[in-house]
Amino acid sequence: MEYINKVMLVGRAGQEPELKYFESGAVKASISIAVRPPYKNDKALWFDLVAWGNQAEVIGNYVRTGTQIAIIGELGFDRWADKNSGTMRQKPVITINAIELLGSPRREESTSTNGSETQTVATLANANF
Repeated sequence: MEYINKVMLVGRAGQEPELKYFESGAVKASISIAVRPPYKNDKALWFDLVAWGNQAEVIGNYVRTGTQIAIIGELGFDRWADKNSGTMRQKPVITINAIELLGSPRREESTSTNGSETQTVATLANANF
């Protein structure tokens, strides 16, 4: 039996991306996105994302707070020991495999974009990575 670890999200960047350059030449971008549930009264769901290489560069150059993006990635966990108590902690993090920029930072939008979001996620789902 094959295992599948695939996450597809459409949301808006919650802050400016954080870029980290390594001596090896690798680059990593970290960012979080808010995904709005279909009901207006529900609170947004927040997800931490990381990207490497060219995708990290794209995020660093084009994604700003409020930019709408669609991603496909894999769910993983960052693990660390708490500095004060020594207790092991972990948090879910999605590593981006494919990204599409959908829109600039949000202004008051008068129309729904659910149709285009669905189409973009369907396009990304068929992406080869």
